[in-house]
Amino acid sequence: MAKCDEGYRCDVCGGDVTSIVDSDLYLRFVAGLIPAEELHLHPERHLRCNAVLSQYIEDPRFEPVFVEGDFDRRLMDFNQVQDSVRLFTQAYRRLWEILETPIRDITQYPLSTHEA
Repeated sequence: MAKCDEGYRCDVCGGDVTSIVDSDLYLRFVAGLIPAEELHLHPERHLRCNAVLSQYIEDPRFEPVFVEGDFDRRLMDFNQVQDSVRLFTQAYRRLWEILETPIRDITQYPLSTHEA
């Protein structure tokens, strides 16, 4: 079976990532961390399987994630944490917009520079 026919499998747990709002890959893409032409080169994960990133999502539709140890946001610089919360929360909300109002042109997924 061709890779594109298999769907997206989580690099951590091996389960299917069945929705864009559960996708770490697309969250990073929407946030501007991955260019469109490199999407196929990066691993997919469930958001909850990448707690280091998803701990920055603050939205009522997403149950908070906490990280223990060196990457715990509670131990980091307040301003950096707030910047990450703003970026990844906006990116998460954008994933919901994409889900609810399907956008066919993938180049329209990322946050605009004034949003990020």
